[in-house]
Amino acid sequence: MFRLNLKIAIRNLYKNKVYTFINIGGLAIGLASCLLLILYAQYEWNYDKQYKNSKNLYQAMINFKDGNGNITRTIDLTQNVMLESLKGDFSEVLDGSRVTNLYKRLISTKENSLKLNNRYVDADFLKLFNFKFISGNSINALNEPNSIILTESSARKIFGKTDVVNQNIRFENQAELKVTGVIKDLPTNITYGFETLTTFKLYENLNVWPKKPNWGNHDYYTLLKLGDHTDINAFNLKLKGYVGKHYPNAKEEVFIYPLTKLHLYGEFANGKSNGGNIKQVQLLVGLSLGILLIACINFMNLATASTQSRGKEIGVKKTMGATRTDLIFQFMIESFMLTFISILVSIILLEFALPKFNQLLDIEIVFNYLSPANWILICGVFIATGIISGSYPSFYRSGFNAIKALKKTLNFTNGYSLTFRQILVIIQFSFSIILIVATITIYKQIQFINNKPIGYQSNGLIEIPHEGMLYQKFNLLKSKLLSSNAAISVAQSSGSLSSKNSTTRGLIWDGMNESDKLIDFDQIFTTYDFLKTSNIKLLYGRDFSEKFASDTSAILLSKTALKLMRLNNPVGKTISYQGDKRNVIGIFEDIIWDNPSKIVPPMVIAFADISDVITIRLNPKESLTKSVQTISDVIKEINPNFPVEIKFIDSLNEDKLKKERILSTLANLFGGLAIFISCLGLFGLSSFSTTQRMKEVSIRKILGASVNELMILLSKSFIKLILLAIIIALPIAYFIMDKWLQKFELRTSVDYTIFILSAIFIIAIAVITISLQTYRVAKIKAVDTLKYE
Repeated sequence: MFRLNLKIAIRNLYKNKVYTFINIGGLAIGLASCLLLILYAQYEWNYDKQYKNSKNLYQAMINFKDGNGNITRTIDLTQNVMLESLKGDFSEVLDGSRVTNLYKRLISTKENSLKLNNRYVDADFLKLFNFKFISGNSINALNEPNSIILTESSARKIFGKTDVVNQNIRFENQAELKVTGVIKDLPTNITYGFETLTTFKLYENLNVWPKKPNWGNHDYYTLLKLGDHTDINAFNLKLKGYVGKHYPNAKEEVFIYPLTKLHLYGEFANGKSNGGNIKQVQLLVGLSLGILLIACINFMNLATASTQSRGKEIGVKKTMGATRTDLIFQFMIESFMLTFISILVSIILLEFALPKFNQLLDIEIVFNYLSPANWILICGVFIATGIISGSYPSFYRSGFNAIKALKKTLNFTNGYSLTFRQILVIIQFSFSIILIVATITIYKQIQFINNKPIGYQSNGLIEIPHEGMLYQKFNLLKSKLLSSNAAISVAQSSGSLSSKNSTTRGLIWDGMNESDKLIDFDQIFTTYDFLKTSNIKLLYGRDFSEKFASDTSAILLSKTALKLMRLNNPVGKTISYQGDKRNVIGIFEDIIWDNPSKIVPPMVIAFADISDVITIRLNPKESLTKSVQTISDVIKEINPNFPVEIKFIDSLNEDKLKKERILSTLANLFGGLAIFISCLGLFGLSSFSTTQRMKEVSIRKILGASVNELMILLSKSFIKLILLAIIIALPIAYFIMDKWLQKFELRTSVDYTIFILSAIFIIAIAVITISLQTYRVAKIKAVDTLKYE
């Protein structure tokens, strides 16, 4: 019986080629999209969970408070003394490490010189993560200050091989380091990735400021490994008031947070996690299931619509004694056959799509065929899809009355089957409409942020790291660049214009109150020509000038800082900044230094010869390519031991919205696929519907109906379903996107024009899809249809 049913199923699929192609195509695209998004969600979900100790790893976090004790913000950076203090005071802390930000550092050998991403860490960092050592070991790899660990790829870049333990490396042209370990390349879904790893002791030896114990500055990440049975809530209660014991002026609290949750739940409000990347993962999982559901709905719609052509087959089988179970079994075989073929096609599509998908998101996702989890996923999708897509058609078909089936009296106009198909079509297009609204809203929010004035002219602005001989020869570099005509202005600063990297509090001025001491100011240190180079608008006063010797102890304030400080006629006023008396010489327009979707905080620009970045304004009258090449040549001449690294400020600013752009791209891509699959199903459904009404169309043509009238007649019922889907979907879309926008401090709104555009677009797509079939049927000659009647 099984072989017979299988043979009948193959014949039916071959006989209805269009129906088979549409179903396999729709299911394959739906399955491939679903698998791709589930793999991405799995990638995000597994962040920092690859290591043996992952469940015991925590990060120290800081809650800042205002004068009333309310938490104003949460940061993940702590003081340089936090680690040793916690280890000494709490037995729950087994191991820990301070970790710096990721910096590109110069690595040199006799044969090679390149920059790699480096972190400075304490030796116990290797006790937190069980890295796979190719050579060397985790016990003593970072015991000596001048040790360095390389990843496998880094070792190949530097030496061309991985067997390099005990080889010497010149680090930043300042220290000779010995390679003490080579580890397997790290997965991309970890928070604290690196290419090279050096000791915190080396960091202290190369720099003065990290050595001094300081409870006032927050510069380093602190990672902790706690005991298996530690009660985290109880431990955090012990930490109440802990910072205040060591630093009485501090209005802050330290608490620990699981490292495995930081990536997904790393956004905080009032000291509590209120989400983060988990929202994006949930959206993508919902999108993947929605696309799969649309593909299954296509299957059910087309299967029930094609039932009339198989009415005789069902009637004959029932007359010959076939039970309803036999018929259900046969139709389920067809469903699972289509699903199986679709899965094979979807895996092929997945393999073609993965490289582009990885490139688009800058991640590394692979479909591991040896992983039991992936096969469980595929089998689960196969069984779920086969049952969902085949259940309704199977039970519906098998329930036909044999006599009615043989007499061709199956009614699709008043029965429950039509109502059910209508519901499925409405669900399909409702989901598509929600995706269209989401796509437009995300795009509108990105444009809203992009169009917000950043406070300076980023076009034609580049930056280079301040390193090597450029420290000693900055003035020479500046004069050469200006005389080369490639640049019109050059300045040095403690940080990039594109990314926030330093804050301070505790400024003192006349007329302030107690709570003003807790205001956090963004801060940049610079010398001369910083405003001129960046084109930051000076509202009144002046910039730092070599004509005034006193400017070495001067300060500039932003418009927001002036407002918060409530200073009248601020130029010439004296304020206390980091314990020094400084004169205010100018007020500048607010600049966007942090995430552009956040409210701009107050800022100070202080004169100090502390520099990590050199900013250059290109000459607009010269060719961009020529200017960049000239600047590269000058830098190479002055600083020959370091590779030239030029970054455009425009590009760096665009990276701030990377997460939102990824979401926008995914919404565009998979929203388009969802609409395509929906239209594919609508095309097949309209094809069956119009084919069934060919005789009616022919009679109407004989009676004088025009082609336009016939197209309206055949399309009317489908358009009604699309309009109903619009009415249902738009309120849901508004609720979802309004909630999504709430996470931005500065945001656009979901207005009626988005709904109108979405409705027009989906109606246009549906009309075009239906018209492809209705026009063909309306143009058929009546005599060709009726000559056999």
